[in-house]
Amino acid sequence: MNVSQVANRRQKVWSVPQIILALIILIISLTCVLPFVNVAALSLSSKSAILRGDVSFWPVEFEATAYKAIFSDPSMMRSLLFTVVITVVYTAFSMTMTILMAYPLTKKRLRGRKFFNVLALFTMYFSGGTIPIYLNLKELGLLDTPWSLILPGMLSTYNMIILKSFFAALPGELEEAAIIDGANDFQVLLRVYLPLSMASLATLTLFYAVGKWNSFQDALYYIQTKAYQPLQLKLYHIIKGSQAVDIAQMEGGSSTVATSISKSIEPATIIFATLPILVVYPFVQRYFVAGVTIGAVKG
Repeated sequence: MNVSQVANRRQKVWSVPQIILALIILIISLTCVLPFVNVAALSLSSKSAILRGDVSFWPVEFEATAYKAIFSDPSMMRSLLFTVVITVVYTAFSMTMTILMAYPLTKKRLRGRKFFNVLALFTMYFSGGTIPIYLNLKELGLLDTPWSLILPGMLSTYNMIILKSFFAALPGELEEAAIIDGANDFQVLLRVYLPLSMASLATLTLFYAVGKWNSFQDALYYIQTKAYQPLQLKLYHIIKGSQAVDIAQMEGGSSTVATSISKSIEPATIIFATLPILVVYPFVQRYFVAGVTIGAVKG
């Protein structure tokens, strides 16, 4: 056995701190994964097995009745489509606003730059609250419209600061070269800054999309029309249980979900509402570290 083989063999032997760290990571991972596995098992188990408490991390008396009820109910599919549209529109608007605010605030030649920075930071610590927002939407005639789910909170100051820090960390020579070639500020943003900021943009896009996908309180406050109810709000009502039948009857459509309420319908609805974002997440997860940490190099 030569020296290189001995060195490689030593490198493969784990030390005690590495084993402890691996165990800690494993425990944390299981803490995050096992509840989701339990919910998935409940959604595929029979009502009697759930009531007996026999279900842990594997379906007992397998049946997919709950999923059949969900997919056969038009209101659930309509809410899913509406939530997708709202999430896409909201994310597009939010990213546009974030970019258009972050880029100018990196320019020292912008008059009042410090004032605008302080004004943006002020909104992170102080907010008018739900009642002023509600009254404002009412005065603007936006209540019970899809815009009430898009316009409030469209710009996150925290996300804007992350992107601003990322822009500020880019070499200034790139902008100078573009200006010498005749580019204006808008062209510099589109052709220089944005192509170099894809990691940060992907990260913030996912932040906005996940936040909007999981939100239901804004719809709970501002929406009354059933056609404008996002998926998470319907999930909230179904989990409450006692209101599920009334909601299905008020909608005037199929009441399959309501009449099939059992112990498995709630976890099935949770999986139904969570799965789309879980499918998207792995494709942009690799941008997280690069997008957030690189943007924190300069403040």
